Amino acid sequence: MTVTYTARVANARFGGFYKLLLLWRGSIYKLLYKEFLAFLIMYLGLSIIYRFLLNDEQRLYFEKVAIYCNNYANLIPVSFVLGFYVTLVVNRWWNQYLCMPFPDRVMCAVSGTVHGSDETGRLYRRTLIRYCSLSGLLILRSVSTAVFKRFPTIDHVVEAGFMTRLERKKFENLQSSYNKYWVPCVWFCNLAAQARSEGRIRDDHSFKMLMEELNTFRGNCGMLFHYDWISIPLVYTQVVTIAVYSFFLTCLIGRQFLDPSRGYPGHELDLYIPVFTLLQFFFYAGWLKVGEQLINPFGEDDDDFETNFLIDRNFQVSMLAVDEMYSDVPPMEKDRYWNHSDPRPPYTAATLFQKHLPSFQGSTFNMAIPKEDMQFQPLSDIEEMNEDTLMHPLPLLSRFLPGVGPSPLSSSAALAAQFAAPENNFTLLRRSTSAFSSSSEFQSQEPIQDPPYNLVDTKTPELNVQECQIEKQFSVGSQVSLFLPPKTMDIDGNIQSVMPEEEEDTASLVAT
Repeated sequence: MTVTYTARVANARFGGFYKLLLLWRGSIYKLLYKEFLAFLIMYLGLSIIYRFLLNDEQRLYFEKVAIYCNNYANLIPVSFVLGFYVTLVVNRWWNQYLCMPFPDRVMCAVSGTVHGSDETGRLYRRTLIRYCSLSGLLILRSVSTAVFKRFPTIDHVVEAGFMTRLERKKFENLQSSYNKYWVPCVWFCNLAAQARSEGRIRDDHSFKMLMEELNTFRGNCGMLFHYDWISIPLVYTQVVTIAVYSFFLTCLIGRQFLDPSRGYPGHELDLYIPVFTLLQFFFYAGWLKVGEQLINPFGEDDDDFETNFLIDRNFQVSMLAVDEMYSDVPPMEKDRYWNHSDPRPPYTAATLFQKHLPSFQGSTFNMAIPKEDMQFQPLSDIEEMNEDTLMHPLPLLSRFLPGVGPSPLSSSAALAAQFAAPENNFTLLRRSTSAFSSSSEFQSQEPIQDPPYNLVDTKTPELNVQECQIEKQFSVGSQVSLFLPPKTMDIDGNIQSVMPEEEEDTASLVAT
């Protein structure tokens, strides 16, 4: 039932998708033509009533209602609710396909771990994989209408060869009010344990691998059951459906072409067929139909899963793998490239042009780098970045202080010079970076005291050096700068603190 058009769009060409618009099976035309015709008939019916059956007073009232509906119809968020809903439905649809119970991994594990070329070994392998196929059939029969119509009773399952009559008796005698799709998986485990005790499965690692593959298969069956049980919340589906259909019921009146002689804005042209309203209905209603079709892919729509085909395929392939193909290995022989270190498979005439294409080596394979930039440099020749050029995060308080720059060290020195001697112009000398050559100082949690900043007076020739000690405390996420009062050095080398009266308040304010 799945509509496959992959080969039609294998190559992008002019008009490639146009041919898909002519397909009928699985198309939007097949899903929507009834609703589309109903909408068009109702629109034309209201138009005929407005034009020929209403008197002047009734027509005036109809025109007011039409303008009102047209102005407020766009308040319904149709595209918003449809977009989220269809995205949810499509993701759910694909996840359900990923949970389809394919026995391929189990059949390979059974064929490789359950040994014995005699009739008993063959019976073990065929029975194990039949239990696996039976479990998949029971769960698909529970969720798919197409499979249930094919196997409406357990008698049909027995007649199809998935279950023996003795197994049916045991299955029906098992008292459980819940779905019993898991019963064949338990039979599988018990039979595999019996094969292990008889030595048909040679080691515990093989037995463990076989159980893991079966649990993966059983988990997929359980997920299909839960997807069938837990649907998309009904309120979400109702909201989307009401939003779409109420919007177009409003458009039946609001999108009517009114009498141009009335002078209504936007009604200068009188047509009979609302082309763009019909296109809008086609897009929005078709969008809703996509969600309606994909919300349950186990039905009988054109794009639903081919569950009956999967049952036939899985049963045939699994039986073939564990029975006829058991220990059936072609004889080993030297391949045609045995003596070639660089094997090159041939190309046909249709694909010969691909042979001359260069192989991909990486996005940086052909990158050109100047010759001088490819020379290695010794670490001693690499200059470290100056501390004054580094950008540091500023604390919140420093944003309100004047003269604060990007670096707290340089800005602290500028503030110290400003508040220490506002009447003089000082030049800030660059401090040596050797004091911070070790990175261990920045990792310490103790307060670190910077080397002194030397402020030289450029106005007077006498030696007038002020030294400002800046104390910083480094912590996680914050930097605090505390300014100490300036000091002066006399001729004998004695350091004295200077605190003018007008600067005392300023320095205390900055320290605060």
